[in-house]
Amino acid sequence: MRRAACALMMTLCLVLSGCGGQATDEVDQLTLDIRGEYLALDRVTAQMEVGADYGRRVYAYTMELDWQREGDTTVTVTAPETVAGITARITAGETFLEYDGVSLETGPLDESGLSPVGAGVFLMKAATEGFIAESGFETLEERDCLRLLCRDPEGTPGEGTECILWFDKDTHDLLRGEISVDGQRVIECAFTTFERTQSGGA
Repeated sequence: MRRAACALMMTLCLVLSGCGGQATDEVDQLTLDIRGEYLALDRVTAQMEVGADYGRRVYAYTMELDWQREGDTTVTVTAPETVAGITARITAGETFLEYDGVSLETGPLDESGLSPVGAGVFLMKAATEGFIAESGFETLEERDCLRLLCRDPEGTPGEGTECILWFDKDTHDLLRGEISVDGQRVIECAFTTFERTQSGGA
């Protein structure tokens, strides 16, 4: 709870200082509203279309995400058929791959989240507590969105790891996320379904 309060205070300080992006009252208020809602999340279930660019080859997956603030987070691959059914269970920073009743511990989840399996977890971390460097309104596939750019508080634009999130302006659902390293996009994720459970089941 203390961590959530600190994250909200960082967002509030950023907005009140007028840093980053369009410093309008509407953008600022929506940023605070969405951050507050995501800080209060207990669980998200979603379906994702994930693309991973590894330079010489681009991979595409369809995955189901079951993210939980407390407890295990699972990511299940549903396409392509060659890897469908593989589930990644992420608990306390450790990742276990499970398939057909067999579980394999693969070690710590890469903190960068720069893998198709870790992308959903990375994006949810950015949505709930990432440092917001820029915010503004943007149209995404004919939907009005709030666009947030998150990066290290001491980071330089275009360097290191950055994350861009697009939230529906009306429903506040997370629609899309992108992860870049040194200005190069390496992971993109489009949410085709997104269901949230607030603290207390709201």
